[in-house]
Amino acid sequence: MRYSALNILKEGLTGNKGWQPAWREPEPKKNYDIIIVGGGGHGLATAYYLAKEHGLSNIAVLEKGWLGGGNIGRNTTIVRSNYLLPGNQPFYELSMKLWENLEQDFNYNAMVSQRGILNLCHSDPQRDAFARRGNGMLMSGADAELLDQDGVRAMCPFLDFDNARFPIKGGLLQKRGGTVRHDAVAWGYARGADERGVDIIQNCEVTGFDINNGVCTGVQTSRGNIKANKVAVCVAGSSSRVMAQAGMRLPIESHVLQAFVTEGLKPTIPGVITFGAGHFYVSQSDKGGLVFGGDIDGYNTYAQRGNLPVVEDVCEGGMAIMPMIGRARLLRTWGGLMDMSMDGSPFIDKTHVDGLFFNGGWCYGGFKATPASGWCYAHLLATGNPHETATQMRLDRFERGHMTDEKGQGAQPNLH
Repeated sequence: MRYSALNILKEGLTGNKGWQPAWREPEPKKNYDIIIVGGGGHGLATAYYLAKEHGLSNIAVLEKGWLGGGNIGRNTTIVRSNYLLPGNQPFYELSMKLWENLEQDFNYNAMVSQRGILNLCHSDPQRDAFARRGNGMLMSGADAELLDQDGVRAMCPFLDFDNARFPIKGGLLQKRGGTVRHDAVAWGYARGADERGVDIIQNCEVTGFDINNGVCTGVQTSRGNIKANKVAVCVAGSSSRVMAQAGMRLPIESHVLQAFVTEGLKPTIPGVITFGAGHFYVSQSDKGGLVFGGDIDGYNTYAQRGNLPVVEDVCEGGMAIMPMIGRARLLRTWGGLMDMSMDGSPFIDKTHVDGLFFNGGWCYGGFKATPASGWCYAHLLATGNPHETATQMRLDRFERGHMTDEKGQGAQPNLH
């Protein structure tokens, strides 16, 4: 059933009795061509593009909980492609282009809002670094604009330009960046994949892998064993635990990243704003609430909850650039599990086990990468070769000395 203004009008006039479920609730089959472990944004996007772009439909997505219950529903909804390094920037620009046509592609309102993202700079060297980053973005086909203080003041007059400790010198603006309704992305991809024959199986936890003579032939789950020609794992912060069941130790640590929402306020913030002298980022939702976050908690954990010192640190960052935020009342917080790689960049690659593939290590960039991650992972699974924008996202890059050290921020405690 396709969604349209005409259908909304028709259902509204007939009591909304004709709507169909967005996806089926199938029982798992005994065999699949491809099993995708993880029903978050990346797993569902992979299944969708496998079906849509590569014509494969004998696919199962296995999710241990419910759709939208993981990181896809636990983030600050920001999308952007303002990276620098060749191993990352073309990939995230591909993701941005997919975001721009996503709702028309899978016929679902994901509330894609390209209101722009402004990264503030607070020193001359930081402004120079932003100029370099902006040039790198332009070279990849993205958009970038370097603003001086007057340009930032015209956009955001409410910022604290008189702060002697953190003076606002200017900023790097990407107008095509913005926000997207996070859980709607999962629902849209799930609906599109299901429509093309993919089985989406919730409440089905993978408890082990069937590996014989170096070949993965299926998975063991809480709902029985399932055979597959290929098994593709993408479980974000649970990557280390899941891949340990296949005898693999990953260059990944799991940390919790908290997010916050205030009470509804009148429209103030035009897009996304980030603090350059600390770690704080904020936008305003359609309901008026300020959605913001900052640093990861400094300890390893698999719990989806944070601690008060980080709440204080994040709020301090907000107060430093816009003191008026101190008057807003906080409504709720949540935590997502970040799979922090050792160089701050992700993996989309085969493993040493034949038939077993891995997607992870997204650090802070998982949500904004959702479309491109699914696109490139589907390409790898269908063809056996990495997509041209993901050739550097290899698992063995640390052994080869070819790190993709974006901003120097990996999971090492000394860098946070």
